[in-house]
Amino acid sequence: MRLGVLDVGSNTVHLLVVDAHPGARPLPAYSHKAELRLAELLDARGAISEDGVERLVATVREALQVAEDKGVESVLPFATSAVREATNGEDVLRRVAAETEVELQVLSGEDEARLTFLAARRWLGWSAGRLLVLDIGGGSLEIAYGLDEDPDAAVSLPLGAGRLTAGDLPGDPPEAEDVRTLRRRVRAEIAKVVSEFTRYGTPDRVVGTSKTFRQLARIAGAARSAEGLYVQRELTRKKLEEWVPRLAAMSAQERGTLPGVSEGRSRQLLAGALVAEAAMDLFGVETLEICPWALREGVILRRLDHLP
Repeated sequence: MRLGVLDVGSNTVHLLVVDAHPGARPLPAYSHKAELRLAELLDARGAISEDGVERLVATVREALQVAEDKGVESVLPFATSAVREATNGEDVLRRVAAETEVELQVLSGEDEARLTFLAARRWLGWSAGRLLVLDIGGGSLEIAYGLDEDPDAAVSLPLGAGRLTAGDLPGDPPEAEDVRTLRRRVRAEIAKVVSEFTRYGTPDRVVGTSKTFRQLARIAGAARSAEGLYVQRELTRKKLEEWVPRLAAMSAQERGTLPGVSEGRSRQLLAGALVAEAAMDLFGVETLEICPWALREGVILRRLDHLP
C-alpha cells in the first residue's frame, strides 16, 4: 500500500510518501516539505502565533493535495514538541481539524524516542546489539537505549536546536557569553538523565539521527547525501569539538555556505552542535554512526506491524 506520513515538526511540515507492506522495508516514493519553524513562532506566552497557525493550516492543506496527487491510500498525521508544548496547542489542533479534516496525533516525547529507536533498530538489525540512539529535533532531544525493539530507557528533553536558538542565542553571530551560558544549561539538563541509561551498561553501538546530526557529520567530512543511504557516515567527538568554536564565530549566512548545511537550518546549527557535543561527552561517546531512518520511519513501521 502507499502510505503518507505527515510530520508536523518544530522545523518542518514534512509529507513522506512510501510504498510499504508488512515484512518489507518502506520504499520512499516522494517527499514534500515546507519549513515553518514553529519552534521559533511562539509569542511571549509560549503560544503559536496567529500567523503561524494560518501557515500551518495552509501547509497541511497543501500536503493533503500532494498526497492525493501521489495516490496515497492512508495518511498518518502526527505532531511533535512545537504543538505539544505550545500553550494554545489544543486550540491549534482543533483549528487544523476544522479547516483541513486532519486530526493530528500529538506524540509524547517518550513516544518520539521509542519510535525513533524502533527505526534505528530495524535499520541496523539485531547484530547491532545494545543501541544508544540520540535524536536532535527542532524542539527536543530524544535519547533511547536498549537491546530489543522497544528501548529499556527513553527520555525527551527540551533541548531542540530551534527552541534553543530562538530562546538563548539571539545574536548573529551570538555573543560569547550567551554561548557559554547555553553550553552550561544544556550540559546540566543532559547530566540529570545520564544515570538512567548508564545503569544498563555500555552500548555496543551509538547512533545519531536527524537533520542536525547529518549536517554536523557532513561538515566534519562525512559523505554527501548524493552518495546514497548505504554509505556509512560517522561523527567523531574530536571533530565536533573542533567545529563548535568555529560555528560560534560564524554568522548564519556563513554557516549556510558549509557543505550540506541548508539555509533554513544554518541559524540553528550552533545550538544543535552544543547539544550533540554535550551528549557525546556526557555519555562517553567517541564516535557515533549516522542512521538515515528516524521518527517518520518509526511511525510507518509501527503502522505496518499492526496491519492484519
